[in-house]
Amino acid sequence: MLSDIATITNLASYAGAGVCIGLGAIGAALGEGYTAGLANQAISQKRERSGDIIKNMLVGQAIAETAAIFALVVAVLLLFVKMPSDSLLKAAALFGAGICMGFGAIGSGVGSGFPGGEACMGIARQPVMSGRLTTNMLIGSAVCQTPAIFSMVVGLMLMFMDFSKMPLYPTWAALIGAGVSTGLAAIGSGYGGGKAAGASCEGIARQPESLAQVTTTMLVGQAVSQTPAIFGLLVSFILMFKSFPESAALNSSMALLGAGICMGFGGVGPGIGNGLTAESAVKWVARNLKATGELTRTMLVGQAVSQSTAIYAMVISLVLIFVV
Repeated sequence: MLSDIATITNLASYAGAGVCIGLGAIGAALGEGYTAGLANQAISQKRERSGDIIKNMLVGQAIAETAAIFALVVAVLLLFVKMPSDSLLKAAALFGAGICMGFGAIGSGVGSGFPGGEACMGIARQPVMSGRLTTNMLIGSAVCQTPAIFSMVVGLMLMFMDFSKMPLYPTWAALIGAGVSTGLAAIGSGYGGGKAAGASCEGIARQPESLAQVTTTMLVGQAVSQTPAIFGLLVSFILMFKSFPESAALNSSMALLGAGICMGFGGVGPGIGNGLTAESAVKWVARNLKATGELTRTMLVGQAVSQSTAIYAMVISLVLIFVV
């Protein structure tokens, strides 16, 4: 029996590693390609600045690559670290870790490509602002990586926490649900944060004196865009740390798995929607500095309404965990 458990644990670890880096490679490649595409466009417009544009492109691509590197680290750990194999719960946890980090890297990888590409275009438009544009790109891209970091944290917790004293049913579903919740919710927040950061680079290049206002609006908009990923992280923590009474009934397991799926998918749209709102606000702050206050307030109100759908998903997730 122990050999069967060890085999299943190994299978879950290998499958989790494949899913992790397979999905994790998607976002970074798209983000890097977007940055390189706009870098080519920028060089065609300003050939004499090609050196600065290429350097900015490589820095931007390196940051977008971070999400895939997180996925690579988790995949390597799943492949080569000797995990306890005396409980089937460890198999569920390892597979959940791969799902979490794989999905969690997609949005951050794509999102980081937007400021990278727009900074390249900005350098062509405003060569004297190249240093400021690169700095703004770095700040915006760093915030985009936050959801991927959430996913890596949950993935590592699933891998290294001891769940052996918990009942197999329904805890196995809770552990996979924890991975799904943070992983999927991170997609929208990473992508949305990138849209705001990209608009800030474009705005600074268009109106250099708007640097302070544009950066502030970008950070506020990005902060709200991160909220769905935080909701996903919260549901994951509850699923991992709450003790569930043993029950072989299928409905108990499906309720916990459903909670993770609910919050995961429920966080995708609001994260993207909040980012699109922030992108527009940042773009128009750069064009009309006198309207910064009104634009920021409108952005926050619009994001709050968009955010309501993530709250609905979190409420249903909590009902599935605590009531059903």
